[in-house]
Amino acid sequence: MKRSLLTARLAAICALTTTLVVTACSVNPATGERQFILIGEGREIRMGREADQQITASLGLYDDPAIQAYITQLGNRLSARSERPGLPWSFKVVDDPIVNAFALPGGFIYITRGIMVHFTSEAQLASVVGHEIGHVTGRHSVEQLSRAQLAQVGLAAGTLFGPQELQGFLGAASAGLGLLFLKFGRSDERQADDLGLRYMDRAGFDPREMPGVFTMLGRVSAAAGGGGRVPEWLSTHPNPENREERIERAIAALGKDFSEREVGRDSYLDRLDGMVFGPDPRDGFFDGALFMHPRLRFRLTFPEGWQTQNQRQAVVGVNGSQNAIIQLSLTTQSTPDAAARAFLSQNGMNSSTPRRTTINGLSAVTADFRATTQQATLVGSVAFVAHDGNVFQLLGYGTTSAWRSARDEVQRTFGSFGELRDPDALGAEPLRVDIVTLPSAMTLQQFAERYPSEISIEQLALINQREVGATIEAGTKLKRVVK
Repeated sequence: MKRSLLTARLAAICALTTTLVVTACSVNPATGERQFILIGEGREIRMGREADQQITASLGLYDDPAIQAYITQLGNRLSARSERPGLPWSFKVVDDPIVNAFALPGGFIYITRGIMVHFTSEAQLASVVGHEIGHVTGRHSVEQLSRAQLAQVGLAAGTLFGPQELQGFLGAASAGLGLLFLKFGRSDERQADDLGLRYMDRAGFDPREMPGVFTMLGRVSAAAGGGGRVPEWLSTHPNPENREERIERAIAALGKDFSEREVGRDSYLDRLDGMVFGPDPRDGFFDGALFMHPRLRFRLTFPEGWQTQNQRQAVVGVNGSQNAIIQLSLTTQSTPDAAARAFLSQNGMNSSTPRRTTINGLSAVTADFRATTQQATLVGSVAFVAHDGNVFQLLGYGTTSAWRSARDEVQRTFGSFGELRDPDALGAEPLRVDIVTLPSAMTLQQFAERYPSEISIEQLALINQREVGATIEAGTKLKRVVK
């Protein structure tokens, strides 16, 4: 009886797997290749829409309606020439200084302001937007997720999931920020390059601008010297060998005259005039272990030696052993008491009685807690502080063993929270791109001497895609970076 039931279950699973493989293989109209896809278009769109909300909240959008409208118009122009024009395409510029661009399933595409300031023409921007559209039309993300699901179906035979459990698993494709960590292989990258070339060609752009993007990305990576931060675009998009040469051959193979095609150099540079360059100190910045936030008017000192990061929704510090963390964030509650009640009432939370106190003259509520999760038991402290109309959450926790040594450092950090009064910090402004039209021919070195920038001559050459010693014609527009 038990043996026949086992046999029946295995047969059902094998039949389901075979059915999925047969029905999920179809020809992609963009690439012309057969693909294994378990995720339908409706589910693909829902995944992208759910993740879009998280990414927008996490990274933040660049606060310039004209730039947002521009990227939407450009993206729609390119996506309309794709094989999937009916998707709910969305194009956004995120407020991130890193050189990056990425796409989510369903047509949700993001360009950072960091990569925008490194382009020198609209056609270059179009090539990267087209490349990201290519990842969507090529269905590269959902193909990866489908293969992961099939692997789990194979595991189901070993764990004897019943039909109900198996069906539930197949409908639970992951979305959210985890989609950002899907890495594309060389084949996917070549397809996205080819599709990006196809779309910018169909949209009337000069595709000869595309190889310059790869040159620029390589220079950004080389400038990092292996020890700095390489472009995130190169991290999430593995760079095949001879990528620039391959796309040049593809352009030549089109056999077209591109002399009248759209480049959009001057008009694009005019759009960059005034764009924020690098990190925006108004959203908070570190001076060593001291973190200062001009907009929210607070300061906080992290322990020396901890790794710190200023994120859109939180400021985080992690100790050297990476088993204790301090996090500062805003709450949605109106008082420290209400915030403490909401936090300490979570499932699995055991805490001390909340204590009303003051931190540097600010009303606060503190408590110690022990939280049981599926992975481990965490021990920590939390403080809720009222300041300037907001309630801040200061959270410190770690493993039981780590907390014994980290607790004092966490408490000192909590005690350092206070009002920011430094006039220089309060008045901090970001660097911005300034577009200058050359009155006469000059080298980039001469340009830097006549029109000083807040960045090095090497960085200036990089964002202008120029060589330091080369002569630049009069009337050319160049970028500099000023306060």
